[in-house]
Formats: sequence, structure tokens, C-alpha cells
Amino acid sequence: MTPSKTPPEVLEIDGIEVRISSPDKVVFPGPRLTKLDLVKYYLAVADGALRGAGGRPMVLKRFPKGIDAEPFFQKRVPENHPPFIDTTTLHYASGTSAEEAVIRDAAGLAWVINLGCLDLNPHPVRAEDLERPDELRVDLDPMPGVGWSQIVDVAYVAQEVLEDAGLVGWPKTSGSRGLHILVRIAPEWSYKDVRLAAETLAREVENRAPGLATARWWKEERGESVFVDFNQNAKDRTVASAYSVRPLPDARVSTPVTWEEMRTARPEEFTVRTVLERYARIGDPHTGIDDSVGRLDGLLALAKELGPAEKAPRSGNGSGRRQSSMPLIEVARTKTKPEALAALDEWKSRHAAVVKSLQPADVLVDGMRGSSSLWYRVRVNLQHVPDTDRPVQEELVADYDPWAGKQWPGRPGS
Repeated sequence: MTPSKTPPEVLEIDGIEVRISSPDKVVFPGPRLTKLDLVKYYLAVADGALRGAGGRPMVLKRFPKGIDAEPFFQKRVPENHPPFIDTTTLHYASGTSAEEAVIRDAAGLAWVINLGCLDLNPHPVRAEDLERPDELRVDLDPMPGVGWSQIVDVAYVAQEVLEDAGLVGWPKTSGSRGLHILVRIAPEWSYKDVRLAAETLAREVENRAPGLATARWWKEERGESVFVDFNQNAKDRTVASAYSVRPLPDARVSTPVTWEEMRTARPEEFTVRTVLERYARIGDPHTGIDDSVGRLDGLLALAKELGPAEKAPRSGNGSGRRQSSMPLIEVARTKTKPEALAALDEWKSRHAAVVKSLQPADVLVDGMRGSSSLWYRVRVNLQHVPDTDRPVQEELVADYDPWAGKQWPGRPGS
């Protein structure tokens, strides 16, 4: 975001005053969208945005230095939050807890965006029942080299599996390259059961669309396929909800679509400016989502039929860690994605002959969640490189330690 000395602007939203600091600060230089523009966008689509995020505890993903810098994740609601922001305390699988923000109205949306948030990242539970999700989330994540038509094909297979299980899926673009399918469920199952149902869905989609879709958790084993990411249903996970603005240069939006239009729609068509026009013209395609609550009995019964998912073999060195079935080498660990890509380019320059044998899905650049921000790991899968030409594991091009200086409870010095 560019520096700005513009005085704050106070908006009255349904009788509530919300202070917007630096309203003229440019957030998206390309389309020239300011912070105030983003606030007004969220107010215009408030009903749809609240249908996805309202009443749910939310992780605040803040971009204080703009879209070109890494965000930080803030679980705990700021102590000076206004009285119109509800809170609830979540207990995480790690044993920690956090009092998180719960927004319920348009004023809450404006307040969140003023903090420097772009997208909304709610948990799949309501504030009134924190241990039983009311939403199953299907995240279709394409591997490099996978086109939109293949993602859509997999989405339609997922729709068939959901319908066979008595469930209704509501699709939306992720705001990046993939698709999300949201499924409202009765809040009667634990996180563990919901994740099992999601994993079962993923496995059945892979069974029906082999080669197109995969439920394989380990990235190097997926090939050029669409990963049905069931782990987004784990207790500590959040995903960008409907109408979230994503940190891409074109101000792309995670947009609800109908099943009929999905084949011809493209993610890049949905930006802040175009979604404003679309919403004013047709409203929210997810209007009926809360009226389609289903049950997990069908997917959980299928889980028993399929049996336990295959587990990866463990290393024989006593560490207990998974042993990859692929010939992987690690290239770098970095603080930012540009540094990761630069390290990858340096490695490629050293191994130009090897690069010729690599497929798009062989290069793995992963954003890894640290304590409050992302760091990046770069690996290369040498499966398509002849054995005699495979380079050995070398010293990392960059070796960033995301945990340096971190104090852990129970450790000396903590």
C-alpha cells in the first residue's frame, strides 16, 4: 500500500460509525483501487460476503505492506476492537487458544478491511458451536500444467459424488487458479468425522476420474492432476470465503457461480470491478445455500466401504518420518516467494541439462505456514530425469529458518 496522509473518513453503516484510516491509500496499483474502494466493494456485496463469513470466528490475514509483501496471520482479535465486533475463544489442536473476531454485519466487514485484510478467512463453524462444523469444504487445487477445463471436469465429478451421498454442493472460484465447492451440513459431527467425509469424497472422485483427479496428500505423487484437498477440513484450517478479494494484481475475487455457467466462466473474469456489476445485476448465486443443509451419513458409510486410506511408508532411520516414493531433492527455504523463485532460477542455471527433462508438476514451490506468516520451500521431483543424470542433494541455495529465535514452552530458555 502506498503511503498516504489523507485524513481518516468516518462511514455511517446501518447506524454504526466506522473509521477508515488512510482511505486514499492505493492497495491495487494496476486497477487503482484504494482502501476506501475495497471497503465500498465489501459493503456493496455485504449480504453475500456475510453469507459466507458472518457469524464465524475468523483469522485476520493482514497486508500492512501491500499485496507484494507477505501477509501475517492474526488469530487474536485486537484488544481495542469496537463493541459491534463479537468474539469467541477457539481451542486449537496444538493446545493453544485464541479469542478471534466474529463479524455479523456490514460494519464488521468495513472494520476488518480497515485493518489491512483483503480476503476473509472464517472457520467452518458457527460461534455458537465451535466443535461441530456446519460446512464441508471441497478445495480443487490444480497442479502446475493443469488447465481450467480439467478443473471443471473434476468439479462435475465431485458434484456427482455429493449428489449420490445426498448432499448439495455450491461452487465458487477460489480467486486464484482453483475452485471451491461448499456444502452445508447439520452440525452433528466432529472435525475428525468431517475431515474423514471430505477425504472419502476425494478418494471417490479419484476413483471415478483417475488421472484427472487425485486424493494423494503428498504433492510429488500427484502428477498433472487436480488435488481434491480434503485437509482444508482439519480443525485449524480456514479458506477464503465467498466474495473475498485475493492478493493478485488484478484484484481477483473468489466468486460464487452456478453449475451451469461454470464451464464457460473463467477465474480472471471476476475482479472487484466486474463482481460489483455482476452482483448488482444478478445478486448472489449462493442465496439458497443455508436452505440445503445435508447429512454426512452417506459419505461416512462410503468411508467404511473403501476402508482406510493407504499410508505412506516410514523412514527406516528411526525418525518416524514419511519416506517419499519419489526421488526428491530440496533446493531452498526462503522467507518470501520472490526469493524462492530466484533460488529456483539459480538452481536451474546450475542444472540446465536436468531442466529439459522436468515436467511442470515436478517443480514444487510450497507456501508453508509458520507461527504467524508463510515461508517457502522449493523442491524438485527428479522422476522424469534418467537415473544417471540425477543431481545429488546439494547445500540449499537459500536456507531460511522460520523458527529462528522462536521460544517454545517447556524448552530451556523459554
